[in-house]
Amino acid sequence: MQRIQKLLKSEKPIKWLFYGDSITHGALHTFGWRDYTEHFTERVRFEMGRYQDIVIKTAISGNTTKDLLRDFEWRLGQFRPQVVFIMIGMNDCSTGREVTRDEFRTNLRELCRRISALDSAVPVLQTTCPVLPGAGGDREPNISDYMDIVREIAAAEKLPLVDHTLHWKKNEGWLYYWMNDSFHPNNHGHLVFAELLFKELGIFDEKATTCRLFHP
Repeated sequence: MQRIQKLLKSEKPIKWLFYGDSITHGALHTFGWRDYTEHFTERVRFEMGRYQDIVIKTAISGNTTKDLLRDFEWRLGQFRPQVVFIMIGMNDCSTGREVTRDEFRTNLRELCRRISALDSAVPVLQTTCPVLPGAGGDREPNISDYMDIVREIAAAEKLPLVDHTLHWKKNEGWLYYWMNDSFHPNNHGHLVFAELLFKELGIFDEKATTCRLFHP
């Protein structure tokens, strides 16, 4: 995180990119409210006065790591971002998607390698929200293993990690208030994502509007 915090102290504009699946796409399940990437944009580009920064979101519902690798140049490479937030795995862990644990590990490591090769861009790995107990179908038995792989790669490659899964599990009593269905956060869940992201980046300010929006 020190590399990102150094960028934030610089007057040089930053290009931020969010890459992932439907959870980062933020469509439908927020019912018109902002998703966590949009709260991030408000925090950085307005409240922090970084008006020249650019925030790009190219996440697509239904994606796996295979899709992120296949579309890499169009959805990421061409923008040459300085920081890339990756939240992926909810679809990879579905048995119908045919992305095994070993393939997921290989794909995620390759994504990080490609990002780091873009003028020393910083990949920031994120775990995702948990699956609601008893409602996640074929994802529920697998999601924990895939999030462990995210943590494993972050540690092995010495990359920043935002562990949303761990944070949500510490607040399990609120899960049903933060979710729209078994594995998609609602607008409250996206606020929880944003808050933890701000804290991990060192930009949380309890006086700022984005940091004191209500959620259960």
